Amino acid sequence: MDILAHTLWTTVAARKANLAALKKGKPFKLNLIWTAFWGIFPDLFAFSIPFVIALWTILTGARTLQFFTTRNQVAAGLNLSHDLYQYSHSLIIFAVIFLIVWAIRKRPPWVLLGWAFHILIDIPSHSLAFFPTPFLFPLSSYRFPYGIAWSNMLFMIINYSSLLIVWGSIFIKKYFRPKT
Repeated sequence: MDILAHTLWTTVAARKANLAALKKGKPFKLNLIWTAFWGIFPDLFAFSIPFVIALWTILTGARTLQFFTTRNQVAAGLNLSHDLYQYSHSLIIFAVIFLIVWAIRKRPPWVLLGWAFHILIDIPSHSLAFFPTPFLFPLSSYRFPYGIAWSNMLFMIINYSSLLIVWGSIFIKKYFRPKT
């Protein structure tokens, strides 16, 4: 899924979790900004680093990173992205980091669930043809074989129509709810 959709879905999920906790009287509140950040983190990690390296190489003419200064620059960037993608889109890696942060901070880092949500959304919204989600890496190389590419026009229409309905209903409830 694209970064905008990940941001919107993660934020609405965090908002829903906050409302559910409030209704139950629980002292639980996810920071929407940080949850949204962690909701896009896997893609930022996988694609920003190669982009910055390639951009720096192009702008400075640096020759220190030979694999980015060849005519196969795009292919090299995709290889690095693919390697980073394995780590950032793994539920196993996520769980290990979640538990480490929990142990260090002595409380669950609930905002990190945006990262897990990102991975879960990506599993069915990526085809095997382009960046299939390695959600069991490094324990297994299994990829969900029935995913629909998020760039598919029908998928995009359904996805953004759903987001429009969800966010529209939030807006209506917030600003047009009768005052009691």
